[in-house]
Amino acid sequence: MILSDTVETRAAQALPRSLYAAEDGPRARAPLSGPAEAEVAIVGAGILGLSTALALAEAGTSVTVLEANEPGWGASGRNGGHANPGLKTHPDEVVRDFGTETLHWAYDAPRTLAALIDRLGFDAEFRQGGTYRAAVSEAGLRDVEALTAALLRHDIPVRFDDAAAMEAATGCTRYPGGLFDPAGAQVNPLKYTRGLAGAAQAAGAVIHCDSPVTAYAREGAGWKVTTQGGSVTAGRLLIATNGYSGPLVPKLAQSLIPVFSAIAASHPLPEALRGRILAGGGVLYETGTVTIYYRVDAAGRLIFGGRGQMEEADGLPSVTVLQRLAERIWPGLAAVGWAYGWNGRVAITADHYPHLHALEDSGLVAVGFNGRGVALTTALGPRLAAHLRGEAGALPFPVTPIRPIPFQRFWPVGVNAVLGADSLIRRIRG
Repeated sequence: MILSDTVETRAAQALPRSLYAAEDGPRARAPLSGPAEAEVAIVGAGILGLSTALALAEAGTSVTVLEANEPGWGASGRNGGHANPGLKTHPDEVVRDFGTETLHWAYDAPRTLAALIDRLGFDAEFRQGGTYRAAVSEAGLRDVEALTAALLRHDIPVRFDDAAAMEAATGCTRYPGGLFDPAGAQVNPLKYTRGLAGAAQAAGAVIHCDSPVTAYAREGAGWKVTTQGGSVTAGRLLIATNGYSGPLVPKLAQSLIPVFSAIAASHPLPEALRGRILAGGGVLYETGTVTIYYRVDAAGRLIFGGRGQMEEADGLPSVTVLQRLAERIWPGLAAVGWAYGWNGRVAITADHYPHLHALEDSGLVAVGFNGRGVALTTALGPRLAAHLRGEAGALPFPVTPIRPIPFQRFWPVGVNAVLGADSLIRRIRG
């Protein structure tokens, strides 16, 4: 399968089917109509766009958010609900590339999220039970042990759990060891994203749904951002479209690999299983190239995710492989059954770092959160807001040119080859 060199998001679509959408229901959507003005225009109403808009509005800056569909339509509202600490890259490399402050800022991101939810007081099914990074092989075990030591050297308070501790935490014998970070947390991502949207609006931000941006151009000292129904004139501009970036910004989509992550949600677990699988409210993801991740939500459902088919899909047939693997890990799951299956795109960068790009002297692009977006974009939003308000030194990452990834247009083939997605199927069927 070969895609064109752009990934476009169709507008005015209903919220994709998922457990979260089924529970939280539809919301009113107000498209942009006619001309409008703001000090800052933001394209994209995911967690990053909304976190930035909230910080701007609370600082007294007028801000308008333009969204092709509705807040949380993309990965922000249908991810696995993990608020994991840190960046994807080894801490020694992060310190080398960006410094100690950025390392600690990234590892504190779930605490930033926790403080925000506590301050705003909305229900996001938040629980700070920690994150387990679980080894599934002897090589992975050595990596986890070395990573634990590295994080402790950098004053990140983590611990190493041996096989017995991992079995006690997960109710299975799959893991020879793992790293536990108490900062990690879980949320219902759609409730969280919608909570951010409501808080931003209450602070004065304007959010227009069903308003895909068709063009942006300089107008005087600022920008004119055009949609199908109107336009916004603004002094500054932020593009925050991540895995659903299309052709709006030249070459941006080609600088990202949009990887699909699939999720299966079980029916509520019986008490015997709820007491065994991450009973402390933590979340877990496995180390390695092809990983799975899971948590047990507020209603006691197992939310079990991993690599899936490299195209939009929903319904239980799209997550059969994940269901089979989960039932092998915990045989009692087969009798519980499954209620929902869906997927969505995350944006992977070549260096696994978030990327910031300048649009002339008063615009910014922020993309590439590599599956860590829930906590990381929450923490990044206020930094972007400070930068857009003219504060020097606010950004935790440098602003770099957009660099297309060679042969990115072949990404479905490349994902299967590089990430080894087929090996997950072989492990299950073999």
